[in-house]
Amino acid sequence: MTAKDLRRFAVARTLFAPTTLKQAIERMGFVQADPIRAPARAQDLILRHRVRNYRAGDLERDYVKLGIEEDFFVVYGFVTRAVEALMHPRPEIGVPAGSREPWPAEQKKRARLLIEFVRERGAVHPREVDQHFAHGRVRNYWGGSSSATTHLLAEMHYRGMVRIARRENGIRMYSAHEHGPEAADTAERQKRLDALVDVAVELYAPLPAACLGDLVRRLRFAVPQWHRELKPALGRAKERLAHARVDGVDWYWPAGEDPRDAEPADTVRLLTPFDPLVWDRDRFELLWGWVYRFEAYTPVAQRKLGYYAMPLLWRDRVIGWGNVAVKDGALEAEFGSVAPASGERAFRRELEIELERMRGFLGVSDTLK
Repeated sequence: MTAKDLRRFAVARTLFAPTTLKQAIERMGFVQADPIRAPARAQDLILRHRVRNYRAGDLERDYVKLGIEEDFFVVYGFVTRAVEALMHPRPEIGVPAGSREPWPAEQKKRARLLIEFVRERGAVHPREVDQHFAHGRVRNYWGGSSSATTHLLAEMHYRGMVRIARRENGIRMYSAHEHGPEAADTAERQKRLDALVDVAVELYAPLPAACLGDLVRRLRFAVPQWHRELKPALGRAKERLAHARVDGVDWYWPAGEDPRDAEPADTVRLLTPFDPLVWDRDRFELLWGWVYRFEAYTPVAQRKLGYYAMPLLWRDRVIGWGNVAVKDGALEAEFGSVAPASGERAFRRELEIELERMRGFLGVSDTLK
């Protein structure tokens, strides 16, 4: 087993052959979400590589009929209902970035009143709820100010009392939600936890041991009620996963898969920084030998790659990055590299094909470079 085998394996199993939107989500189990549009939101940029003829916004447009949910997994995003069922019900605590303390009595009372209102109205806009209750304003976990009702709705959503029925112009529309019973005993909890670990590993493998540990710890967002059981869950995962030591690093992936079977395709891909292939920065450095940093929140003067630098994959190598934007109805693309592209002529041809795919995805007609 070599590092080259692992690179090819990671690319081949993560970027599977494009299928339907529903089948892609079912296969992945989870699609990370991020609101930045540069040139589109992360969830759309992830899905465009895995869904035939995908267009920016298709996920939001088809959300209702897809039978999926917005929820926290290892981070926030979209999950299948099978994955959602493994995580709920959650305890009466705040959202991951907020307070982890149990709800006080007054908070519980407000939540009961609010859920009654939501049940009466069906899907509700936060503004409608705020106008009805006028709870005042609270400091949110980003340091700004938001209505107390919006904050409470977010906590109720995390608990599973309400769900995102749909979005209107990006705004969450909430409806009442219920879940099945809690895990009956230790065996059932372990079964659910193991299933959640398997979903995460299936999405992000192959994983170095340290990254596997971090991924399992991140499931505290999915199942805060079982956070003390994550360490034993990690131990069980290591026992059932396939494993090899490569260049002094222990790697793990689903049993029954052989990394040496993968062959690279002559394809160029521009990847969102949140794509499962490049999401874990430590794994990125081990696989491709350079340090990638997401710089959207870095001061302009300190940026080295760009506001939303998209890792540029050629065959089985991430050889650089691209900054892509839509300006005056055309696609503007600028590129940087850390290594020369092998097969320069083939690379240039495939890069043009990738930019054409990007234009179709975004609905623009031309490219400025």
